[in-house]
Amino acid sequence: MNQAFEEKLRGDLDALKRAGTYKRLRHITTPMAPEVHMEEAGDVIVLSSNNYLGLADLPEVVDAGKRGLERYGAGTASVRFICGTFDIHRQLEERIASFLGTEASLSYVACWNANTGLFATICDQGSAIVSDELNHASIIDGVRLASKARRERYKHSDMRDLEEKLKAVAGCFPIVVVTDGVFSMEGDLANLPEIVALARAHGAIVVVDDSHGTGVMGKTGRGTIEHFGLTGEIDVITGTLGKALGGAAGGFVAASDALVDTLIQRSRPQLFSNALPATVACSALEAIDYLDAHPGLVTTLRENTAYFRSGLERIGYRPLPGESAIVPIIVGETAFAISMSDELLKRGVFVTGFGYPVVPEGTARIRVQISAALTRDEMDRALNAFEAVGTSLGVLAGPHPAA
Repeated sequence: MNQAFEEKLRGDLDALKRAGTYKRLRHITTPMAPEVHMEEAGDVIVLSSNNYLGLADLPEVVDAGKRGLERYGAGTASVRFICGTFDIHRQLEERIASFLGTEASLSYVACWNANTGLFATICDQGSAIVSDELNHASIIDGVRLASKARRERYKHSDMRDLEEKLKAVAGCFPIVVVTDGVFSMEGDLANLPEIVALARAHGAIVVVDDSHGTGVMGKTGRGTIEHFGLTGEIDVITGTLGKALGGAAGGFVAASDALVDTLIQRSRPQLFSNALPATVACSALEAIDYLDAHPGLVTTLRENTAYFRSGLERIGYRPLPGESAIVPIIVGETAFAISMSDELLKRGVFVTGFGYPVVPEGTARIRVQISAALTRDEMDRALNAFEAVGTSLGVLAGPHPAA
């Protein structure tokens, strides 16, 4: 053991603790649900999970995973092109494609792998990538791996700046415009109609990571693309099975047959990683089927989000505006956001404080995430905790004028 290196690491960790920005893992002993048991805090209401539709502990989804484990075992024990691919992977990929209205899809062990495997595969010398400055870290890292491409960032949702960046890369091929569908820290939506129009005008393709939109946005939960009436108009969709669609793990790329086949041939995370565990593939497939059969879940999620947002405003908070199930509250500095989340946990509400470098300095926030499975009683108890903590910490702005 290199003692000097260990001392450096411990010194860095101590500095985080002194600054109040040290992250502590919380240990949950029950399935993910609106309320869980936590070793550190007892029974708490969860407002920090991506379990938007409440499917993570749904008996049908859990049972499908069990059947998958019994039928296929623990996994492939190798990568798909070497050892073969289970038929459940093909079934899941066909189902994702039909669900999103694309020709094909390809599953990965995480959406992180999907995003880091996409851009370096399709963008070589002479290409260009134009990315929203607030895109998810997996997109940022994926774009970085496309080291031979020209890379540009446009100001968040600034269509004039996007157009200028597209003009700057004229002559490159292909030109890729990439954006989140729902921005995870802001809760706002990409301006997909204008992005698509600009991309068409400049001969570019559009990639949308709809991880926080799938199951949340659109009349039937097919995401931000459905929300804007653009089904079939987006060149490439990436997303996750680890949020609304079952909550376990897994990601995907949905696109044309040719692009998916290209990823099978050349995408490094696909070529050098084991396949998605069959139990996860089975539970995700069941989650998609369940959502299709119960579109009212999306309506309930929307109603719950509106109820909680209006409750926060009534007691004096000013959450960022947005149409998604993410309701961020800006509180200032990172240490304060973490301290506020700790105080909420003491009152039985599990919600996470985010700060730099996840968000810019001075814009640390409490990120509330709503689930269709939350009851009004649970939301009211959580709002009471927010009011008590907000009052004690002096962060409330006073009653909303409309209250």
